[in-house]
This record gives sequence, C-alpha cells and structure tokens, in this order.
Amino acid sequence: MSQTLEMYKASGNEAFTQLATEFAPYFSTIDPMFVDLRPGYAEVNVPNQKKIHNHLGTVHAIAMCNAAELVAGMMTDVSIPDTSRWIPTGMTVKYLAKAKTDLRAIAKGDSIDWNSTGNIDVPVVIYDADGKEVFTAAITMNVSNKK
Repeated sequence: MSQTLEMYKASGNEAFTQLATEFAPYFSTIDPMFVDLRPGYAEVNVPNQKKIHNHLGTVHAIAMCNAAELVAGMMTDVSIPDTSRWIPTGMTVKYLAKAKTDLRAIAKGDSIDWNSTGNIDVPVVIYDADGKEVFTAAITMNVSNKK
C-alpha cells in the first residue's frame, strides 16, 4: 500500500486534507476537503467562496483546474505501484457550465492500467451541488519507474 494511502487511512479526511495542503500549499487556495481516496478513485469537495470567484461571480476556471489536479494527482499516487513515480505534464479541460455552488471533484481511474509507464490521462469531472457537470479534465501524468 502506498504511503499516501496509509496516511489517508490513518488520519481521516480533515487531517489528511490539512497535510496535503501543507505539502503542496497552492491547493489550500481552494479550501478543499477530501471525501474519499482509494486506488482508482479520489473525491474532494470545494466550497463556493468569493475568494475563488471570477468577474462573473462564479467559481474561477483555474480554481477548478486546481481541484482537478489535486484529485488526479492523489488518485495517481495511491494507484501506481510503489516502484513507480509520477508527475503531471499536461491538462486538457472543458468548461461546461457556470459553477455557482459548492463543487465536487472526482477522479475515476478504474479503467486505467496503473502498471503501465509513460503518459496516462486521468479523467476528472467536477459537479455542482445539483449534480450537474460543470467541468471536465484529462490530466496527463507521466508515470515512470523510480530510479
């Protein structure tokens, strides 16, 4: 089991979120809260707050990119073999609707071969409080063997 997954299971959602945002401080700008993390799945809630709004008063596109990279990265980390490492190398996004509520970012990787190396596209969907898709992303992760 990955060290990240062990830490998540031992600490719970709130403490793990605090640890993750201390390790990578930029993620704290969206005040995420982990809901679930396991191989092939990660979910984070992001509260709708003025500090992450754009000029339209809706959640800024880059705030959603931030949430997408967080769930994709954490899911990748707990899904790849302990002999592998990863780094994000790209992101393709689609803004589907104005995000006017709290958000739920979900990365699903159950169909990904986590034993492979090279570029792997991790799908992320962000939903509003009504369950409507407001954003999708494919986060390209370069997975390689540890040296």
